[in-house]
Amino acid sequence: MVHTILRAARLIGFMLVVALGLALQPQTAAAQQGAQVNPTAQSLKEADLLKALKSGETINGRITIPDRKAANLMQPEGQAWSAFKTGTLPRIGAIAILGMLVLLCVFYAIRGRIMIDSGRSGQVIERFNALDRFVHWLTAFSFMLLALSGLNITFGRSLVLPLVGAEAFTSLSLFGKLVHNYVGFAFMLGVALTLVVWVKDNLPSSLDVQWLARFGGLWHKGDHPPARRFNAGQKGIFWSVVVGGVLMSISGLHLLFPNSVDGGVAEIQTQSMIHGILAMVMVAIILAHIYIGSVGMEGAKEAMTTGEVDLNWAKEHHSLWVEEELKAKGGKVLHPAGQVAPAE
Repeated sequence: MVHTILRAARLIGFMLVVALGLALQPQTAAAQQGAQVNPTAQSLKEADLLKALKSGETINGRITIPDRKAANLMQPEGQAWSAFKTGTLPRIGAIAILGMLVLLCVFYAIRGRIMIDSGRSGQVIERFNALDRFVHWLTAFSFMLLALSGLNITFGRSLVLPLVGAEAFTSLSLFGKLVHNYVGFAFMLGVALTLVVWVKDNLPSSLDVQWLARFGGLWHKGDHPPARRFNAGQKGIFWSVVVGGVLMSISGLHLLFPNSVDGGVAEIQTQSMIHGILAMVMVAIILAHIYIGSVGMEGAKEAMTTGEVDLNWAKEHHSLWVEEELKAKGGKVLHPAGQVAPAE
């Protein structure tokens, strides 16, 4: 009898333990699940956070360092800036640069090289002195270095990286960044000197309207509208370099010294967009300038290499300037080609 009672007690106790275990198991699992964070079900998604923010607002964390900007964790404008840098800007650059190259090829195919209609005279006239040429090449070389290093930032991953490999591309990009940062100051100096040295000869005049109406006579052989030292096309290049260079310098300084920007990250991103768009437009403009000053026109490149141009070339493209120079200096500006001009 006693054994029967003990066996029954053991069975009842076992059943109570099993029942208690089953009762406690769901609560333990629930407690463990509650102690863990489910990032997809129980945490706010990044998209929800961005939608909740208004323009200019940010999500900030807690920091102990003095720079309060470091607390910025997320901002809506960052998404737009990223899309611009990886999508919009490359498209703008491709349209501007490739479009200009196509136009120049079409122009060359139709018009060919613009020759000196009356042939070379054998006499040359000084067009640019040593200071003029220094200012030009300082601005030109610094711009070309900035253009190459800047284009690598936009197109390098898709065009250069597959050709040279990751390691070489990394080294090239780091070197390009240093070049871009420091050569930028040389370009700023070149733009400032360009304005000071040539602004008096690049002010608009009524002659510019005539030149533009006839497209400088570039389409028709023998059509040479009168011009002084610079025609309307050259004035357009001048003001593009000056205005575009100043705006690019301002935006570039924002990017070089981000801690000095009052508008914070949003202002830096805006300046980055301005800098990128201006760069693409200026590269396209300078391509046209390089074309017309080299293969596009006979006798043009000597102006910025030797500083002297053939007299017939000068008469055809800058007739009023030649008259002014001859009248002012009594013909002393002329000498046979290949001879050094006499020192005054």
